[in-house]
Amino acid sequence: MELEVAQKIALLGFIAAAVMGAVANKTHFCSMGAISDWVHMGAKGRMGAWFGAIGIAILGTQALALWWDVDIGASRYLSTNFTWLSYVVGGILFGIGMTLAAGCGQRNLVRVGGGNLRALVVLIIMGITAYATMRGFLALARIEWLEPSALDLTALGLTTQGLPAFVGQWTGIEDTRMLTMGLAAIFGLGLVAFALRQADFRGSFDNVFAAVVIGGVIIAGWYITGVLGNDDFEPVPVESISFIASVGNSINYLMTYTGSTINFGIAVVGGMIFGSFLYALLSGNFRWETFSNRSEMITHLWGGALMGTGGVLSLGCTIGQGVTGFSTLAVGSMIALASIMLGSAATMKVQYYMLDDKGFLSAFGGMLRDFVTLRWQAA
Repeated sequence: MELEVAQKIALLGFIAAAVMGAVANKTHFCSMGAISDWVHMGAKGRMGAWFGAIGIAILGTQALALWWDVDIGASRYLSTNFTWLSYVVGGILFGIGMTLAAGCGQRNLVRVGGGNLRALVVLIIMGITAYATMRGFLALARIEWLEPSALDLTALGLTTQGLPAFVGQWTGIEDTRMLTMGLAAIFGLGLVAFALRQADFRGSFDNVFAAVVIGGVIIAGWYITGVLGNDDFEPVPVESISFIASVGNSINYLMTYTGSTINFGIAVVGGMIFGSFLYALLSGNFRWETFSNRSEMITHLWGGALMGTGGVLSLGCTIGQGVTGFSTLAVGSMIALASIMLGSAATMKVQYYMLDDKGFLSAFGGMLRDFVTLRWQAA
């Protein structure tokens, strides 16, 4: 039976995500863990894996845009509707949520594949709140409170929120192609160089392997939708790997299967779980895990809800904005990533102080003092 274009793209997305899921399981790739290692121990091995993946994704994505005519400008990341406040608020909420849930959307998908029922609960709550923020009752708050602050960049003479457009307008440089190549080299090679400077990264095969594969999968996602999916009669949206909205859409797809059509994002969610499951099974690491007490469950429920809402507001997660969005050189993605890291690091500091039986307000004050004095790494 001949597959339709959308089905072919979904199948390829499933395969690419399965590779990413298996590798993320093997290497313990985790952006929240990377922040935790840095904040609590000053270790930058997993941060190198994350940033290295971003650098590789930038180089590959911009090469696709410049030489293979992949229209990344059509992606949601480069919209002229610059929702700066949503990036900040959503990013901070997501950072708090992923810390409470002990992992971002990507990590929880990997854990589900390994038999972790805590992660399954987190994903269900995250998906429901994400869908509610996109199209349900929580969308009212988004539309009424945050979207009015959005800037129309066309009024400023910009056709995209890509960094090259901003820099070109500020500097008067009109050669957009050369400017894009230069900025891609600066950010892409700079992030890879940062990763390679970390001994914890260089000395770990898993970290290097994760950076190369995950960065490569993001590039593959752009190629699948932007080249193979660029059909004259059945074009698919240009996108790459992202999880928050995709999990919400996946839950809706499962509930309305007979009246729904699979897409790239839904297939990616399934591929991540399958790839992780296959690796866990073959390596003998699959095991059922659940909550140890009521308090842990409540914390994870809050984390999932905050990730779902925050991820939609910020247009992505540590992968969706932090790697995929950043690979387009979108200014909004950079703001969202910084906000996610801030929210996560601040939450970790509060948790750290509360371990000493301090109340929330006292712990919050300690976190603020550490950030103001730049003493943010735990002793």
